[in-house]
Amino acid sequence: MDLHLFKTLWGHRGSVDEAIASARMHAFDGLEGQAPANAELRRTFHAKLADAGLGYIAEICTAGSYVPDRGATVNEHLASFRQLAEASMECAPRFLTVIAGCDAWPWAASVEFFGQAIEAAKQLGVVVSFETHRSRSMFHPWITRDLLLALPELRLTCDFSHWCCVCERLIDTEPDVLTLCAERAYHVHARVGYDQGPQVPHPAAPEYQAALEAHERWWQRIWRAQADRGMAVSTLTPEFGPDGYLHCAPFTQTPVGDLDEINAWMAARERQQFVRRNSGDFA
Repeated sequence: MDLHLFKTLWGHRGSVDEAIASARMHAFDGLEGQAPANAELRRTFHAKLADAGLGYIAEICTAGSYVPDRGATVNEHLASFRQLAEASMECAPRFLTVIAGCDAWPWAASVEFFGQAIEAAKQLGVVVSFETHRSRSMFHPWITRDLLLALPELRLTCDFSHWCCVCERLIDTEPDVLTLCAERAYHVHARVGYDQGPQVPHPAAPEYQAALEAHERWWQRIWRAQADRGMAVSTLTPEFGPDGYLHCAPFTQTPVGDLDEINAWMAARERQQFVRRNSGDFA
């Protein structure tokens, strides 16, 4: 099994050309992010990625941005999913990673949404992977476990940093849930969370070593499970980002770290960890 690394467009403020240049400089295999807003921009985006020999993972947020419209119905989330999925397909993504649903929904609403979204993706002929994300249906481990058991075709984009924040602890306390998630994991968002937040200031900092190593244990579970399923490629996107995630000094709002540097460090680290896994350094 090979590991393909993707550069996130979340927090990228430059041009597509600059994102592509950065991806190539740091040996990323492609870009991950939301598709451009109009058809002409999507055509240009797709052409530039193809010329650069880079892949693309399309990110979709249903009925809102990362936080959903609280009043949006299941049908409105489904309509949003279909519209954004169809637009994203113009950029020829490898698959769709979707931030979906609402944390306030009753159980039946989440089951209905994910079941219908999976069927809609089949009609489009694209793989869809749903992210474990705060404010959304899979915002904590136990509802995610129950959805996975209820929907055997549900695939996950695993971002465990959210759960560390929601649960206020590293989730080694939930081995059965982690095993089930690994069995359904399609994609990984490699951000390191800790007990009081979804993003450590820098994963290389020694004071966050325990959090980094915990996340890496969970990603190793995923890699083992994917290899056991016969997957030829595992995909991972380092996803340290802005918008309140990045720690800043009070009053000046000076960032404590550089996102491009942090994500490049994370990519290099996990590339090495994957090599160690293949060499048998991990059980």
